[in-house]
Amino acid sequence: MNRLRLCTSSQTPLVRFNLSYEDLVRKYRALDQPVDLSRLVEGEDYEFTAGGVTRMVFPLLKRMLHEGILADPHWISLNPIGPEKVAVAGITLNHVQLERSRVKGYGYAKETMWKALHGIQKETEFVDSLLWQDEFVDYTYYNRLCSELAMQLDRKNDFDLFYVNDFQQLPMAHMLHTLKPKIFRWHIPFDESLIPEMWRQSLASYFNAYDVVIMSCKRYLKSLKRLGYKGKTHHVYPYIEQDIYKKPSHGEVEEFNSKFGIREDDRVVLVVARLDPMKGQDRAIKGFAKVVKNFPDARLVVAGNGSFSSSKRGIGLSKAERWLAKLRELVKTLGVEDRVIFTGHLTHKELQAAYERCEVTILPSILEGFGLVVIESWLYKKPAIVSSMAGVAELVRHEDNGLLFNPDDPNDLAKKLSTVLSDQSLASALGENGFKTSRQCFIERGMKAEAQVMLDLVDRSVSRQKVFR
Repeated sequence: MNRLRLCTSSQTPLVRFNLSYEDLVRKYRALDQPVDLSRLVEGEDYEFTAGGVTRMVFPLLKRMLHEGILADPHWISLNPIGPEKVAVAGITLNHVQLERSRVKGYGYAKETMWKALHGIQKETEFVDSLLWQDEFVDYTYYNRLCSELAMQLDRKNDFDLFYVNDFQQLPMAHMLHTLKPKIFRWHIPFDESLIPEMWRQSLASYFNAYDVVIMSCKRYLKSLKRLGYKGKTHHVYPYIEQDIYKKPSHGEVEEFNSKFGIREDDRVVLVVARLDPMKGQDRAIKGFAKVVKNFPDARLVVAGNGSFSSSKRGIGLSKAERWLAKLRELVKTLGVEDRVIFTGHLTHKELQAAYERCEVTILPSILEGFGLVVIESWLYKKPAIVSSMAGVAELVRHEDNGLLFNPDDPNDLAKKLSTVLSDQSLASALGENGFKTSRQCFIERGMKAEAQVMLDLVDRSVSRQKVFR
């Protein structure tokens, strides 16, 4: 089998740099292009970006390389500072550096779209007219830069297909001046009834420029068809590289406890999510506050910080800082300041310790594309209480491998949390059954499904070319 030559694109980069390329050159005196990431120091020079790109896209490309399916893949993403090209694990990262004068407009436009697609921002006059606003020009300009770079790389590498990730990159297929096959992977929730009427024709046109669209949940496929997508659709659950989640040592757990002031007899309830109102940390706090009197040793640990969009080394939006301030005020108002711990960003070792230390995890999202943190907690056989509005709820069998709750009802969450904390046999059964379910989201299964979509699409494309010769 000939190995596929793939170009993928995502807004969020695999790594965020703490130093500019010029500073890196001064530090190391000389650096080749592309820069070999193994020469740099993680935590000083760069950090891996939290979220789907490190948990899904990167493992996918690595596994497909290891299996001999891919050859020399290229990955395009937004990265305001750092090297233009970086080499890591056989993959070439190509960074688009959007001018700061356009970053604000781009960020505002994509956040407006994100809010509308999550049902937060209703059809106000600005939302309706977004496609005519200057901010949308910046959004289009960014996608144009990505598309031009993809075509430039294609002339050098002769790709077999293009694989575009997440809603920020949706217009790219319209801008790729090639008949080569194009796949789109949508990660956030998709409900066509939430899409403003004035956007629907444009979004349907963007989608229909792709040969295949992959969705994270079954119900999103039906919604996409109702919007007017005419191409092939596939459902592939998000996946994780399960082997990297290890059982932490006793010392690592103790170090985690010491760092965040967790006592030996505390019963830890864990929420892992980036700081964003849609993640529903306020729902978890309100539900938790209703049960603390009955469980005096319970502590709520809220782990996570902002996304790439919130980072000052990313797009620079400040919503994470604003949301954290509101959560701290809520904790104070509810009188549970001594019972709630905000950890900020956790290293992978600290995250492993958090899962090992907790008794139960909560996914409180108001609306969630999927929710891989549930799969992570199941790997540690922890019972999960899951928002019914999360995509991963499709995998939750209530009272068998997890508990579902209404994120708009703090009393419902409080009831489910009390049940798990009171019934150790139920908690154990939920964790064990959740562990069995987690296999549906292992990297091997996800890679096999996505690789087959790519191979089939390229085969069909080659067959069509032979017919028209």
